[in-house]
Amino acid sequence: MGILVGSETRLLVQGITGSEGSNHTKRSMDYGTNVVGGVTPGRGGQEVHGAPVFDTVRECIQATGANASVIFVPPPAAADAILESADAGIQVIACITEGIPVLDMMRVKRALRGSGVTLIGPNCPGILTTSARCRLGIMPPDVFTPGSIGVVSRSGTLVYEAVAQLTANGIGQSTCVGVGGDPIAGSRTVEMLRLFEADPETKAVVLIGEIGGSAEQEAAEYIHSGMSKPVVAFIAGASAPPGRRMGHAGAIIEGAAGTATAKKEALASAGAVICDSPAEIGITMRQVLS
Repeated sequence: MGILVGSETRLLVQGITGSEGSNHTKRSMDYGTNVVGGVTPGRGGQEVHGAPVFDTVRECIQATGANASVIFVPPPAAADAILESADAGIQVIACITEGIPVLDMMRVKRALRGSGVTLIGPNCPGILTTSARCRLGIMPPDVFTPGSIGVVSRSGTLVYEAVAQLTANGIGQSTCVGVGGDPIAGSRTVEMLRLFEADPETKAVVLIGEIGGSAEQEAAEYIHSGMSKPVVAFIAGASAPPGRRMGHAGAIIEGAAGTATAKKEALASAGAVICDSPAEIGITMRQVLS
């Protein structure tokens, strides 16, 4: 099973005719993802790697039955691309675009409130479910192997590192989700934990957080109150100086709660097993499972 995407997913790619959209469409197809079409305004009637291109999301849905979208649209138009998918009825959207203006994302969050739409990102690597070989985004499929460990991360590259370590330790993954590192994200870490908790295929979870914000404290509250599955956690940014953004727009320490120490303490108190180095994730999960 996994979460969010699977064998029933019929994917459309917004921005399919661009270089990144075209490249990752091909990689997703090669992995086994059912890419049914793409959208680029003004390019309707073309094809990209055999997938038909439409001018609008609604036209693509009507012609192909698409039910999920991945967005490779430049920052000035990315917010409108998200809203177009949601308005057309798409329920799972992964927005890979980095650099969307904060005010645009505030507009998106307000519009999606109560809609039932799950937005992953922006500024994220997307979603990958191994059992269905379904990939929305830019995750490298070659490091993944089917299994029962869910992975949720604010960092894209640390998703790949964690998955590679799990695979090297003979531990497969169910679904991996990169929620993104922007200050205003479509989905929070705690929302993914709830989905993993409800997924019978997922037996344990790797949580990768980072400095800034309160996402990890929210996750800790849920782990303490309602999560039955073991969680292995790593928090990036332990050596970051206060007040300076480190990589992601949301990775800036504002007050004591945003520090790596505060986040690790909250997660440890909730029962998560803490890794002090990303190099420990694979072996720590192996110990937890045994």
